[in-house]
Amino acid sequence: MKKYNSLQEIKTDLSENTITCQDLVKYYLSNIESTKHLNAFLEVYEQEALKKAFEVDHKIKAGTAGKLAGMVIGLKDVLAHQDHRLQASSKILEGFVSQFTATAVKRLLDEDAIIIGRLSCDEFAMGSSNENSAFGAVLNPVDETRVPGGSSGASAVAVAADCCLTSLGSDTGGSVRQPAAFCGVIGLKPTYSRISRFGLIAYASSFDCIGIFGRSISDVALLLEIMVGSDEQDSTVSQLPVPAYSMMLQLPEKPRIAYIKETVESEGLSPEIKARTLKSLQWLQTNGYEVTAVDFPLLKYMLPTYYILTTAEASSNLARYDGVRYGYRTKNSLDLMDMYKKSRFEGFGEEVKRR
Repeated sequence: MKKYNSLQEIKTDLSENTITCQDLVKYYLSNIESTKHLNAFLEVYEQEALKKAFEVDHKIKAGTAGKLAGMVIGLKDVLAHQDHRLQASSKILEGFVSQFTATAVKRLLDEDAIIIGRLSCDEFAMGSSNENSAFGAVLNPVDETRVPGGSSGASAVAVAADCCLTSLGSDTGGSVRQPAAFCGVIGLKPTYSRISRFGLIAYASSFDCIGIFGRSISDVALLLEIMVGSDEQDSTVSQLPVPAYSMMLQLPEKPRIAYIKETVESEGLSPEIKARTLKSLQWLQTNGYEVTAVDFPLLKYMLPTYYILTTAEASSNLARYDGVRYGYRTKNSLDLMDMYKKSRFEGFGEEVKRR
């Protein structure tokens, strides 16, 4: 089967009866098997995906299929999917099975998306290399000697390695945008509050956003359009009208691109990265783009501010993992307080403890 770069390509072949959704799922399952060494998938929903594909094929024939018929998606291990394991790639949530489905995931399922598996990540979405998972490091399919970025590294890897058409991740401080860049795929972090966070395991609640990976901008726009909107389960969700993002893809005659001047003047920037960035900006100008430098003198304060705020929120959010209500519990404790301490000490990884 050929490699597909967009849902539109798939829909064309589905309409011409040259493929079925079951064929698609089998194709992606084969790719998942052949790229197991990348360690992107924690769990593959083989039978469930094939069953859903069979149902969607029947809907297509009946003319009742949803907007996402033919789209195979992977989920980062921080998004709830009812009756499926959910661990945030951490030992502390060992064996936990979600009792409900995240709003964003449900909206995709309602439009006949096919979920093919659960993807690794840095533990509790804390990291930028996908080396902090309790299930081992994830490799970059572009160059297996290098990291894929994080914390949603495996979500980017799954798309880049052609194991699914699109995937969901989460972005608190670059966790979708950075791995998308490292793996050469499209990554979108929506504006905070645009997508409901109900069913997203919290790292820092006032920063966390569900994000999207894909091979085409049209697919990312369509997923965004379906997932955004008000939700009774999340009081922070924006009540603004939902734009038709998938209809807003026409480029203007002269696209405008801004870059932060301080990013290419930073003392910590390697000469090679600086040279390549400036070369890219020059290429854009040569090819008709309007490129503008923007001053942002507060840039140097962003990272320390981010860590002060997110670690405070993380401390509060992680307090619920106590070895009592769910997840991992130590087998060697002297009393209740000792059980709390040892369960958390043994259950959390080093990066989570550090933060």
